[in-house]
Amino acid sequence: MIIYPAIDLLGGRCVRLRQGDYAQATVFDGDPVEVAQRWRDAGATWLHIVDLDGARVGQPVHLGVVARIAAATGLPLRLGGGLRTRADIAAASDARATRVALGTAALDVALLAELVAKYGERIEVALDRRGDAVALDGWLTDAPQTPAQWARQAVAVGVRSLLVTDIRRDGMLAGANTELVTQTRADVGQAPLAITIAGGVTTVADVRALAQAGADGAVIGQALYAGRITLAEALA
Repeated sequence: MIIYPAIDLLGGRCVRLRQGDYAQATVFDGDPVEVAQRWRDAGATWLHIVDLDGARVGQPVHLGVVARIAAATGLPLRLGGGLRTRADIAAASDARATRVALGTAALDVALLAELVAKYGERIEVALDRRGDAVALDGWLTDAPQTPAQWARQAVAVGVRSLLVTDIRRDGMLAGANTELVTQTRADVGQAPLAITIAGGVTTVADVRALAQAGADGAVIGQALYAGRITLAEALA
């Protein structure tokens, strides 16, 4: 299972939100590149980057920062937030994002299929869950599909990686929702699918539980920055 330290970008700084609420942002560091280098030096093999400004305005804002992080760390990067058009995806690729997580853009199934055909496994779909709803547009609106329908339509066009976030637990240090692993796998049947879980991952026990549930990855943000768990502990 891959551990993804989270770097959430807002106003050029590294922050954490509570339940995706922009009014509840805590600034942890002014220089995201230095943060990324610290995670690399602590043993990270991937980084999870979210362009919060991009998610809010509907187009990427921090691609320059992403490119600097890629150059400074040499690590593969997952990028999400505001990537909604073909041009956005191409620009993210130019900024050396290894994988892009698409939320709102995945509403357009034809576009999603086209992007999967072009970029293959570099395209991931974000399933941002607020209870039984799928949140879009920077978590400000809900999709017309249920979570099960959302996952199935992604798999149907060839997506092989889902980033599943429990919004109600995100930034709350409330523990990981391991049920999302088994539930998502049940929703898509026998389709080969890598599942990364985000939201509430706080302790070593959470990491173990996700691994035992069959998760392929875990995003850890608030707990790392607050010192509730170290990256070394999570990796071990």
